[in-house]
Amino acid sequence: MKKSITPNQIKQNNRSLIYDYIYKNRKVSQQNIAYDLCLSRPTVTTNLTAMENDGLIQKNGLIDTEFVGRKAAAYSIVPDYRISIGIEILKKEVQMVAVNLYGEKISRMTYEIAFEYADSYFKTVCDKILAFTKSLGTTDGQILGIGFAIQGLVTPDQQTIWYGKILSCTGLSITEFSQYLPYPCSFIHDADSAAIAELWASPELTDAFYLSLSRHLGAAIISKGSILTGKHGHNSTIEHIPMQSDGSKCYCGRNGCMETLLSLSSLLAESESLESFFAKVRRRELPALDRWDCFLTNLAKAVNMLHLVYDTDFILGGYLAQYLRKEDIASIHDKIQQMTPFIEAQDFLLISKMPRHNISIGAALPYIQAFLNRSNI
Repeated sequence: MKKSITPNQIKQNNRSLIYDYIYKNRKVSQQNIAYDLCLSRPTVTTNLTAMENDGLIQKNGLIDTEFVGRKAAAYSIVPDYRISIGIEILKKEVQMVAVNLYGEKISRMTYEIAFEYADSYFKTVCDKILAFTKSLGTTDGQILGIGFAIQGLVTPDQQTIWYGKILSCTGLSITEFSQYLPYPCSFIHDADSAAIAELWASPELTDAFYLSLSRHLGAAIISKGSILTGKHGHNSTIEHIPMQSDGSKCYCGRNGCMETLLSLSSLLAESESLESFFAKVRRRELPALDRWDCFLTNLAKAVNMLHLVYDTDFILGGYLAQYLRKEDIASIHDKIQQMTPFIEAQDFLLISKMPRHNISIGAALPYIQAFLNRSNI
């Protein structure tokens, strides 16, 4: 026998429907809500009043209607009713970002703190996080959680680093951080974090191979709008595919991995920044142009190999993305066409739509998404 829906469930469902509608449309009137959701005006009015009193929504000016007379009051959500914090843990620094319910950056800070697998390090980082959250002027109840993006592979429960060669942090537990913080905490692999940010920026995206071209090479496979994790948790670790038998040593201990050819350390000279390197490239300085062409050739080889396995869009992201131009994409495509047996248009090569701070923002977004997916807003 089917269970009947209770009046309280109907009320909660209406409240969630109205909130979701306001969230998606940004700025709406009572009439818009009632008409599009097929709800009575009294039902809409009651819910709007309750949600406004709870701090979920706010009046936001006036809105034009098709009817003659005064303009209708406009409603929008309160974007910082809840916020989330994303942390990127690197060898020599820690990057922090706070995002609102639209995934928009509220504030960002970078601290020069060298990673150490030591309690003093974890406490120092958490002290900075607490100072950061305090600077936002928020209450603890507003913060949904802290996502720690890290250069390592994470267990399915997001509580432990099971492979962390770059930072020598294999076995690191999230409790090392959470013991000093009053918020839910979790780990996320940095490449997955960047791909999540890409999905957020491109909600129409369903399938793609995301390449994170940053300090270290990383990747994520997006399938049906989700990140594939794989059977053993090391899906998309293309950085360890061998490309040169006599190449440089990778941090995994083997030689000639894709990481040694496509990480930024393989492109940049010691102490050289991306900004200064690309200034030389755009000025057509030969030494920099030669390095750039070599990098693009290796990138074309990698993309061609992966594209032969998975015929989908390839998104070039990471720290490198903001410096890429159309002529760079055209060069990669031309190189691929010389390698592949298939003549194809350039339409499968894309530049990330979220090239800046994508890893730290992506680390924060799962908490935002979980809040929006709740049925009892």
